[in-house]
Amino acid sequence: MKRQQPKYSLHKATGQARVRINGKSIYLGPHGSEESRRRYDEVVAEYMKGTLNVSFHKLTINQLCIAFVKHAQTYYVKNGRITSEVSNIQTALRPLVKIHGKCLVSEFGPAKLKQVRELMVKNGIVRKSVNRGIGRIKRMFRWGVENEMVSTHVLAAINSVPGLRYGRSTAVEADPIKPVPDEHIKAIQSRVNRFVWGMIQLQLATGMRPGEVRLMRMGDIDMSCEVWEYRPQKHKTEHHGRQRLIFIGPKGQEILKPFLVADTERYLFSPQAAELERSEERRTNRSTPMTPSQAARSEKTDRRRKPGKSYTVTSYGRAIHNACDAAGITVWSPNQLRHNAATELRKKYDIETVRTILGHATGFTTEVYAELDFEKARSVIGRVG
Repeated sequence: MKRQQPKYSLHKATGQARVRINGKSIYLGPHGSEESRRRYDEVVAEYMKGTLNVSFHKLTINQLCIAFVKHAQTYYVKNGRITSEVSNIQTALRPLVKIHGKCLVSEFGPAKLKQVRELMVKNGIVRKSVNRGIGRIKRMFRWGVENEMVSTHVLAAINSVPGLRYGRSTAVEADPIKPVPDEHIKAIQSRVNRFVWGMIQLQLATGMRPGEVRLMRMGDIDMSCEVWEYRPQKHKTEHHGRQRLIFIGPKGQEILKPFLVADTERYLFSPQAAELERSEERRTNRSTPMTPSQAARSEKTDRRRKPGKSYTVTSYGRAIHNACDAAGITVWSPNQLRHNAATELRKKYDIETVRTILGHATGFTTEVYAELDFEKARSVIGRVG
């Protein structure tokens, strides 16, 4: 039986054009507009061919975002814990929800995506982060197509929006991350405990990530060879199926020796051990004898924040942040120490060797970490140029 073409009509309450199919209204945009006429043609063409999915045209951006975040909370999981990517997705979706949350997914297109991008720029988000945020929004729509919630036409349309290019937008450019000046590292030595200082020194010696150094255990280190080998139980790229092997030479071994323990499962850099040492030091340095009531006092069991068995990336960074504030210097992060190590290694060795040491998938990433050695370039050109 031949299908009868549905009519283009006005919905007076909203001023929108609509078409009713099988008793359901599909809204097309402002009545009489070119956009509404185009969408009407697309919907009718699908209907006449028998390929129309009315649910594509009823779903709102808010509903799609909720569904995608629920998916992300089960998909972006590592070692039983939700990763930071879920938080990154939620951050990217906020401006979308703010200005287009009630919009139908079927009405979303390049112009609306650019409005979201402009809001990100207006909020002061740096260009690269804006591009990553828009990329996550596109990923949501791609997931929607995969799960038959979004039309392929919508995805194809928003994929036509390119990323912001350097120097060709009003977006703020992020300052490049640079190595930490040596004097700023030395300035905090007396303001952090020996465990935090050990992690700092070991990062400088090996170039490992903050998340790798904080989780070191005796059971993860092979000491049978002249150069020790450390295989982290968790690392940044394990979900890609990549292995991470960190080599520890004589300098790193000397740094590690004061922290080695017999228990193969115990973390070498432990806030619990640091707190215990701090308490022992305070007792040793008391200027007055301890009273009987103080000696009989038991440790509190209901402390709001107990020291953990291992440092987290946050607590490690916070310890450095607080030390920088106390020393009156510019705050730096532990991840910058990889830039220090990469720069020194790149001065002496080829890119592939440094890439393997740092655990990068590509040499390009290694070059981003390594500061250009202008002194070497100046010396060479002084001789040959």
